[in-house]
Amino acid sequence: MKQSEETVAAGQGADADLAGVAVVVALRKRKLTGELYVRDPKVEALIADLVTLPRDALLARAEITKRSDPGYVPSECLLYFIRASSRDNNEAWFERLYRILTERVLRGLPKAESPDGKTESLTRGDVRAKVLGRFVELLSADRADHVDKLDYFEVRFDGAVASLRRDAQEKAWRDENRSRPLEYDEESGELSPEVETAAGSHNPFAGSDSDDPAYRLRLDAAIEALPPEQSRIIHMLKLGFPIDSKEPDVMTIAKALGRSEKTVRTYRDKAFAALRAAMADGDER
Repeated sequence: MKQSEETVAAGQGADADLAGVAVVVALRKRKLTGELYVRDPKVEALIADLVTLPRDALLARAEITKRSDPGYVPSECLLYFIRASSRDNNEAWFERLYRILTERVLRGLPKAESPDGKTESLTRGDVRAKVLGRFVELLSADRADHVDKLDYFEVRFDGAVASLRRDAQEKAWRDENRSRPLEYDEESGELSPEVETAAGSHNPFAGSDSDDPAYRLRLDAAIEALPPEQSRIIHMLKLGFPIDSKEPDVMTIAKALGRSEKTVRTYRDKAFAALRAAMADGDER
């Protein structure tokens, strides 16, 4: 039976055999023995079923967070569809799935704040930022060309994230003594005049130049040159994450990075000031 256009759109990461049955694209990474990595048979079978769903139906199932729910989509499957989205260069579909998967990654990491919500652990917050940052880097690189390291995430997602967490913990512990939070006025909660003057109201994504491919390339390079935490905040702003929210279930930048809202805004404004300076330098050349 011929698949509908809507079904084909949902199953963009799969081919079809002569019988019209979805064929899941194989992994490429090889073990030291030379054998290819393979997904769990149950995961493979579920992907083959999911590619027959319309995108809205697949998205609704992907948003289920309880693993015991019969409709729950394992992260291995969700990652498969995210990677497959590069085939049709559909950024909107990618970002909808990306948001769900990154929220899952963050929910699986220890929270930066204490149980009473009154204190923050710099180390735990740094670990969360490093794990998310590394995972985002892998996904971004995979959009341009297949990244073998992500194949293991399709085999055992939780184990792969745990490995990122161990690496991040080692780096965070080494960096802890050198880390210092950015300062702001504790009484008023306002940024320092210097920061406000430097940042102004400049938003590098709001101007008419943002539609210019050359401008975007320069801006992307400037973002990558920012300090890691500033860069992650800018990337999350681009993806539509709010800095803070009164809704407890909304994933925010402050929650993701384990920082207070004021600290995130301070990092953001410093980043905007640096980007403004970098783009101005480029205009003068």
